[in-house]
Amino acid sequence: MDYVINENFYYKNNELFCEEISIKDIAKKVGTPFYVYSKKAIEEKIKAYRDAFSSYNTLICYAAKANPNLSILKIFEKADFGCDIVSGGELYKARKAGIPAKKIVYAGVGKTDFEIEFALRENILSFNVESEMELDVLDELARKNEKKARVSIRINPNVDPKTHPYISTGLRESKFGIDIDKALDICKKAVSLKNIEVIGIHCHIGSQIMEISPYMEAVEKTADMVFKLKKEGIELQYFDIGGGLGIRYKPEDNPPTPEDLAKGILPIVSSTGLKLILEPGRSLVGEAGALITQVIFTKDKGDKHFIIVDSGMNDLLRPAMYNAYHHIVSLDKKDKKVVADIVGPICETGDFFALDREIDDVQRKDYLAIMSAGAYGSSMSSNYNVRPRAAEVLVDGSKFYVIRERESYAYLTKLEEDVFKEI
Repeated sequence: MDYVINENFYYKNNELFCEEISIKDIAKKVGTPFYVYSKKAIEEKIKAYRDAFSSYNTLICYAAKANPNLSILKIFEKADFGCDIVSGGELYKARKAGIPAKKIVYAGVGKTDFEIEFALRENILSFNVESEMELDVLDELARKNEKKARVSIRINPNVDPKTHPYISTGLRESKFGIDIDKALDICKKAVSLKNIEVIGIHCHIGSQIMEISPYMEAVEKTADMVFKLKKEGIELQYFDIGGGLGIRYKPEDNPPTPEDLAKGILPIVSSTGLKLILEPGRSLVGEAGALITQVIFTKDKGDKHFIIVDSGMNDLLRPAMYNAYHHIVSLDKKDKKVVADIVGPICETGDFFALDREIDDVQRKDYLAIMSAGAYGSSMSSNYNVRPRAAEVLVDGSKFYVIRERESYAYLTKLEEDVFKEI
């Protein structure tokens, strides 16, 4: 078989399949654009993480920001994973999917009072505190709600993750975390507050990380802080190293595996004796998904060839936002190749999926699959240009399920109509 990115997306008789189903057959029934996810691919990644960290006391919290679809969250709930959230909405969806509050950790630099109080009522495992002011507000709101807020102090270890600057979070100049040279004083303050219980320390250096060495550097710096806190009589329970492991966007990419990560960081974490928390997102769902789109037109302007599809940057923002590469293939293999810009219908020059890309010579009504779109695809989508968001489909062997219906025009105006009728 001719695999595309991984063995769950492959060509059979020159037709692209997901698990045991022809993706073109799904497209004919569901319409385009839509996201398709392989349940098997997700479950294989779950197993890889579980096996890699089985020798150590570890809580794996899926990063919901990668893909918060309820059916996707349910897969992780059934696998006994926790959840890493960054908003009240993600907390709501995680709880609706059945993920226990005791396995939920809450990161993010801008938690609102409403969100904090919601999380306090739910009694989540931990708030990953990112500033001194957040700590003060947490203490105040916990007192008001007659709760005790469990917290992990997120330190910024000033480590370069060697990734795109927009998804690099561990350098001093980023908005995330508390500078490592101030963290000791903040921790001391935290343990003195009546409505705060300091249970852990947290770091997260970025996303789409393709080397293990930055993790090791960050974890070593964080472990040093753990030992400094011990000397001050501050005993912790959890060592949270975040997520960020990279995936394969190009067929030739060779990202590190969960096993590679475990080999690199477990000797360091185990020296502290603390329970480990991981927050993987992209590496669990990214390669499991593809965005399926149909060719509307082809167009030539001099020596430029354009393939115009019915999906746009509102469906998959990463190429426009990061100039990110996604491998793109035809659902039906063609003998002839062309070099083309693959673009969408949005009124922005930045609305593209690939520039000067060699691809099958597709024509009007043919289909394309934009690969490795299971993470930060649907979750970053929008209704820009009043475009309904794409449907989402989960494939399980020889069956598929529409796990999010395509939005309708009526849905897009629903929240506006009552006021509109009164004006």
